[in-house]
Amino acid sequence: MFERPETQIITAIYLRVSTLDQAEHGFSIDAQRETLLNYCAQTGRTVYKVYCDRGLSGKSTEKRYELLRMLEDAKKGLFNEVLVWKISRLARRNLDLLRIVEELDSYNVSFRSYSENFETASPMGKFALQMMGAVSELERNTILENASMGTKQRVRTGGHVAKAPLGYRIAVLSHSGRKRETRMEVVPEEAAIVRRIFEQYASGRGYRSIANELNRDGHKTKEGNPFSICAVKDILDNPFYIGKVRYARYVNWSEKRRKGINSQPMIADGQHPPIISEDLWNKVQYLRRQKGESSPKRFHGDFLLTGLLRCPQCGSAMTASRTNNKDKDGNPVVRLYYSCSAMRSKGSSICSANSIRKQDAERYVFDRLKEVLSKPHILRGIVKGINEKKAERIKPLQDELEAVRSRIAEVQAKKTKYLELYEEDGFDRKLLAERLNELESELDRLHARKSELEYELDGDRSEPVSYEAVRSLISRFDQMLRFSNADQRKTLLHLIVKRITLNDKRQIDKIELVFDEESERHFLSFAPAAAEAEGASLLREEVPKLKQKLTVVV
Repeated sequence: MFERPETQIITAIYLRVSTLDQAEHGFSIDAQRETLLNYCAQTGRTVYKVYCDRGLSGKSTEKRYELLRMLEDAKKGLFNEVLVWKISRLARRNLDLLRIVEELDSYNVSFRSYSENFETASPMGKFALQMMGAVSELERNTILENASMGTKQRVRTGGHVAKAPLGYRIAVLSHSGRKRETRMEVVPEEAAIVRRIFEQYASGRGYRSIANELNRDGHKTKEGNPFSICAVKDILDNPFYIGKVRYARYVNWSEKRRKGINSQPMIADGQHPPIISEDLWNKVQYLRRQKGESSPKRFHGDFLLTGLLRCPQCGSAMTASRTNNKDKDGNPVVRLYYSCSAMRSKGSSICSANSIRKQDAERYVFDRLKEVLSKPHILRGIVKGINEKKAERIKPLQDELEAVRSRIAEVQAKKTKYLELYEEDGFDRKLLAERLNELESELDRLHARKSELEYELDGDRSEPVSYEAVRSLISRFDQMLRFSNADQRKTLLHLIVKRITLNDKRQIDKIELVFDEESERHFLSFAPAAAEAEGASLLREEVPKLKQKLTVVV
C-alpha cells in the first residue's frame, strides 16, 4: 500500500544500468522507468523529467552527463525529490553517494529509493543513508550525536552557545535558578570595527594591512589584544556576522586543536541581528577563495601585473625587479621592471630577463581597454572572433548529435525486428539473444554519447555572445579600474585578467580577460555611464546578465 503525499511532490527520476547489470539481473532501463513511473502515478507524484545514463558503471560519477544535468536542474529548484530504483543506481561508492545526496539536500531536494523503501526527507531516512556511508562519515555523525542534546537544540533554534564575538554582547533578560534567559545584542562601536574589516578586505586590502591599521588606530580584539592576521581571518570567516550560528567547527579539540577542523559544521539561522549584509559576505568569501588559489605575491605589492605578464621566451610569470642607476647629473635613479621569474630564480642558463618597464606595461593595459571601448569596430571584431570559435566548436558537436540520434533510431528499429523474430518459432533463439545483447550494448553507448553531446550543447554554453554584453563587461571593468585605489585596482586585475602575453619584441601582445557570474556580481555590479560611441544604450538599469564563463582576448 503506497502512501499518498500530503503536499505536492515534483519528482526527478534517475535511471542507470550498465551492460553487466542488465546481463546478470535482467532489469533493463525500460523496466526501471515503467516501475518508477507507475509508483509516481500511484502516490500522486508529478514527474518533472526522467534522467537516464545507459551502459555506464556506477563506480564513478565521471562522464555521467545525465547525472550532472540532474544536479544542475536541482540547483535551479525545478523539482524537490529524486527517485531511483535502487541506491546503487545513483552511486556504488559510498563517498560518491553521500556527496551527491548532500548536494541534493543543500538544494532542498530529498532522495528516495524505491526498492529499499528509503528516503531522506525524514531524519531517520538521512540517518539510514549515513549508516551506509564511509566509516569516517559515520564517526563524524557519532561525535555530533553524542554532543549535548540541549546544545544541539539551542543551535537549531538559532541560539548562541559560545561567548559573544567582537561586535556583540550577551544581555541577561531574566534569572530562574540556574537557568537564565539571554539575548545577543549589537555593540555599536565594536560593530563598526567589524564592518570596517569586511569593507577593507572587499576593497582589496590584505590581512596584515588591515591588522596594522586597526592596531595603529588603537583598536583591540574582544579579549583586549592587538589585532593579528589570525584575528582578522577569524572575523572574516565567522557567519555569525550575517545572522547565522555555527556549531562543531572543530572536532576532537582537546587533541587536534585547530587541525581538527570540521568541513561540515552545523549552521542555522540565528536569533541575533546581523552586522554584515549577505552581499558583502559573499563578496569577501569569493575574494578569499580567489586569493587562496593564487600566489600571495600576485595580490600584494605595488606591481599591478605581477604573475599576469608572461615571459615571451619560456612562458613563466614576470615578477618585479629593480635596477639602481644614475642619471646624467650623477643622481641615483631606481628603475622598475617586470622580468622573467624563471631567470631570476634559476639563472640565465634557463631564460633571459626579457624585462619590460613597469610604467609602460601598466599604461598599455589601461590604454588598450580604452582603445577597445572607443572604437566599436575593434570590439565587434573581438566578439565576432569569440562567436566564430564557439561556432567552430559547436557545429561538429551538433552534426555528431544528429548522427547519434539517427543511429539510435536505426538500432532501435533493428531491436524491434529481432524481438518480433524471437517470438516466432523456427528461429535460433540463442543467436537472436546474442544479437539483441549486441544491439542493447550499442544503444547504451549511443545514449551515453547523446547525453554527453546534449550536455555540451545545452543552454548558455552554445548561445552566441552579444556585443552589448561584452562591451558592458569591459566598460564596467575599465571604469572600476580607473576610479579605484591601488589595492582595489590590483585585486580587480588579478580577478579578471588571466594572462598578458608579450611578443618577441618585449611588447604586450594579448590581454586575456575572464569574466564569470561571481566576479561580475561581486566586483562589476554596476554599469558606468556609457560613452557617446556605439553601444550607448547600456544604462545602469540595463546591464546584461552574464550566465556563462566568458574569455575575451583584447
